[in-house]
Amino acid sequence: MSCRFELTVICDNHAKNELLSEHGLSFHILADGLTILFDTGGGETLLPNAMKLGIDLANCTHLVLSHGHYDHTGGIAQMLAKNTHCSVIAHPFILSERYSRHADRPVKRIGMPVSVRAVLQQLDPVRLHCSPVASFISDNIGITGFIPRTHVFEDTGGPFYLDETGQFADLIPDDQALWINTPQGLVVILGCCHSGVINTVEYIRQLNDGASVAGIIGGLHLLHASAERLEQTIIYLKKLKPQFIYAGHCTGDDVIVKLRENLRDTAVGQFFAGMQIGTE
Repeated sequence: MSCRFELTVICDNHAKNELLSEHGLSFHILADGLTILFDTGGGETLLPNAMKLGIDLANCTHLVLSHGHYDHTGGIAQMLAKNTHCSVIAHPFILSERYSRHADRPVKRIGMPVSVRAVLQQLDPVRLHCSPVASFISDNIGITGFIPRTHVFEDTGGPFYLDETGQFADLIPDDQALWINTPQGLVVILGCCHSGVINTVEYIRQLNDGASVAGIIGGLHLLHASAERLEQTIIYLKKLKPQFIYAGHCTGDDVIVKLRENLRDTAVGQFFAGMQIGTE
């Protein structure tokens, strides 16, 4: 059993023509009889871009949140104001405070906006599904929940902390991905992939009896990856041989070029707001 899918990029760092760009990510996915909004961007482009793309957010059956950073959760309140019935799927840790600390800049709060957190906390519990374990939302669509970190070189991709002073590292346990079982194989949908590409894809394959992976779509968070991590990721993807990889958001433009140069058996593309990807 499998299904076809159609994915439209609503929010991304890059946009085509009349659409707006922002540091954020949001996908609209049609698959297996469901209409899914995967993340909501940073809150600036979700509504205007959805309107220009002819996407009615009120029709979504599910809102799936990949993790609790502001650039993926900023549009939640806007989405839920438009849609009063969809199920919201997240990891229980998504409401946590979080910060980034760089030596050359002030500490930055990067968690879910306070106003958005309040909306989620007040949401009807019947609609809010927070679980750390893998689950299926249809016969062919699954959510990973917590992703085991088995490859130590795949760090979270940044100086992330649970406190402003930097005493407690944030391992981003709420990072999760979605997969779709298509006729060509599994298609993996990523938010920022703070768990690492290898950890994430291998866990999804484990949950699906080692099934082949047809494609990967999302942010790979390799912008500041170490040379070792990038090399190991390329080696892994060469062996995996997915038919396609569409990367964007936090992946890094130069990294996408490097992936394209090294993965000769895979069609590597960079997505942007307004792009449509799907099975034929």
